[in-house]
Amino acid sequence: MEISSSTGAPSTGMSAAESGRTRRPTTMCNSHLRDWGNRLVFTNGCFDLLHAGHVWMLQFARGLGDELIVGLNSDASVRRLKGPTRPIIPQDQRKFLLESLVYVTRVVIFDDSTPLALIRQLRPAVYVKGPEYRGVELPEARLIVELGGRVVIPPRSPYGVSTREIVNAIRGAD
Repeated sequence: MEISSSTGAPSTGMSAAESGRTRRPTTMCNSHLRDWGNRLVFTNGCFDLLHAGHVWMLQFARGLGDELIVGLNSDASVRRLKGPTRPIIPQDQRKFLLESLVYVTRVVIFDDSTPLALIRQLRPAVYVKGPEYRGVELPEARLIVELGGRVVIPPRSPYGVSTREIVNAIRGAD
């Protein structure tokens, strides 16, 4: 069994082209993607305890363009945002899980509280944030619009699940 040099995971024996999934360099900016005729969609989050609601949102996001780049909060960033008991899943494992999804083109780990620097670099055509952010003023929204993009907040997934609900159920909270 071959092991992928980048992830340490078992190799399928297929090249990226044969598998239908190609990974482009993380530093690629939207202007290069546009040269290829592709529309870049960007989303970000902690994605701790990946669940059906996350996958539904990522599928929705990918449907808005050709390439979906996911900004993943680092472990340190998650602790700052969610508290000292999070994340439950380490960043390398969260990245591996996200990269395993057919909807995701690339995952980029970032250490800031917001993905503003990443957005400036990527210049996405569409920025997708989860339904829990409906009605919330996002610091990223102004930048996205300034860069000529749009912000999309999808409806809540039909699965009606959140990481907080899962964590509370596991811990026995109501």
